[in-house]
Amino acid sequence: MNEFLQAAIDEAKKGYAEGGIPIGSVLVHKGKIIGRGHNKRVQEGSVVLHGEMDALENAGRQPAAVYRECTIYTTLSPCSMCSGTILLYGIPKVVIGENKTFMGEEELLRTKGVEVVVADDKECYQLMQKFIQEKPELWNEDIGV
Repeated sequence: MNEFLQAAIDEAKKGYAEGGIPIGSVLVHKGKIIGRGHNKRVQEGSVVLHGEMDALENAGRQPAAVYRECTIYTTLSPCSMCSGTILLYGIPKVVIGENKTFMGEEELLRTKGVEVVVADDKECYQLMQKFIQEKPELWNEDIGV
């Protein structure tokens, strides 16, 4: 398993342990994690802190040139908000743990020139399925159902 996807999974597990939604992400620049995060909508009462947004926030303000050399790893296919942010900052590559539970804006990312890699990771999928079984109402809230 890729060490960066594993770091994103570790973040997802942290979120789950905190009673939140188990989606994690890391932002990698030149082989080094510069930001890591997990979905904190529940923990912080936030409407925007998805895993990717938290990782970007924790990376802090970066020059545009840095974002253009990054890869973002996320345990679940990125939603419209997170995909828009990836496009806004010109992040050229996204590695997705799984997209069976939720299919985000992968096609949009691809049409805008972003390299999208789906790992189809079993652990990412199982963690989401366990969470959805335990807290379906929270999952529906997170995806706007």
